[in-house]
Parts: sequence; structure tokens; C-alpha cells
Amino acid sequence: MRLYLLPVAEVAATGAPVPVYLIRTDDGADILVDTGPPRQWAGEDGRPTRAEPGQDVVSVLRLLGLRPHDIDYVICTHFDPDHAGNHDVFDCAEFLVQRDHDEAARAGDVPRLRLCRPSWDSPGLRYRLLDGDTEVVPGVTVVESSGHVTGHQSVLVRLPGSGPVLLAADAIPEQAAGAAATRPIYPFDLDERATRDSTAKLMKLAEAERAQVIFGHDARQWRALEIWPRYLG
Repeated sequence: MRLYLLPVAEVAATGAPVPVYLIRTDDGADILVDTGPPRQWAGEDGRPTRAEPGQDVVSVLRLLGLRPHDIDYVICTHFDPDHAGNHDVFDCAEFLVQRDHDEAARAGDVPRLRLCRPSWDSPGLRYRLLDGDTEVVPGVTVVESSGHVTGHQSVLVRLPGSGPVLLAADAIPEQAAGAAATRPIYPFDLDERATRDSTAKLMKLAEAERAQVIFGHDARQWRALEIWPRYLG
């Protein structure tokens, strides 16, 4: 099994990375975690993220020899616009999302999730709704981690050589937020108590698994990570 780390944009205000992840399993399944900001934003000014043309998820996957129809699963950590802006391209994949997140998004309960609704609600996309922690395939488990938004999910990948890796996504966006009791609550974290509970859950899991934690938007950490075309395996 291989895990590729794919920075596809930066947060315009801070320069923090906006990543997606590709998991290639030993039995030939290709799993994408998130789809990044809308590819149409690349090269445009005034957007919340910035990217150069050709930095979007479709272009990066092409450089790895993959086209959108090659992706078997898309694990949706959540429908924020920097995470769900290109779902419509992967119309051959099965999308995995927490049931309560899908329900909240479709009900319009979280206004920011509407920004990319034409992408994640594109006709014909196939969603599998999950209820809590779920093993997707052997070695890949989604971990419910609400707080940033209802039904956020993180991903635990058990790699044979590198060992377990926990993709925390926006549940713990940077290392400075790794202590549940004292972590900052960021402007887009909707539920403080749930955010702290999920932080504690994820860090306890990482300790139990002896997993490397990859934080969703930590510029300092990402400068030291092995990003594509290199991989963790």
C-alpha cells in the first residue's frame, strides 16, 4: 500500500497547504481523500485558496498516471470548499461521507458548505453514508471526528513499511492544536466541545497505533514531509 501526499493549493491568507491524498492499495484500488478547491480557481485572484494552473487535483493525478475514472473511492472528510471542490469530476467513484454530515449539508445548516454544492451534489454521484468509524478496505479506516463541522471524518492508513499514518484533516489542522484541553478553537470550528473531544480521540488513537499524525494545514510540518512523487509505503 502506498500513500501519496498531494498539496494542490495554499490558503491565500496564510500560505498553509491545502492537500488531498491518494492511497494505492496492494489489490489495485485507488482511493482519493478529498478533491481540493475548485479547479476553476487555479490562477484566479480573490479566492480563499491560491494555486497555479496545473496544480489542481486532476492535473496532479495525471502526472501520476491516473485519470478521474481510475479512482475507485473518494473519502470526503467534509464538504468545505477547499476539500470538496472537484467531486463532480470523479463520477465513476464511490463517495464515502458521514451520514450526519451529508444530512446537515443538504439541509443547508452550514452556509459555507453551499459554496461548492454544485460539485458535491452533482447528479449521478454515488454516496455511501457512514455512521461512525468504518473500515473502508483492509488498512484504511475512516474515523469520525466532528467539531470543525458535524460529521467531519479523519483517515487512518496502516502502511506496511512506514507504519500507521493518521490524516487528521481539519479536526486538527496544525500541531499547535494537538492538545485537546488547550488547543485554539479556530473561526470555522463550529462546536468547541466536539472539537476538543475529537482532538482527544484522534491523539489517543495515534498514541495507541504509534501513528504519525499529518495535520491538515500545517505549513511547518508540510515543509518536512515526503510529498509526491515520493510516497509513504
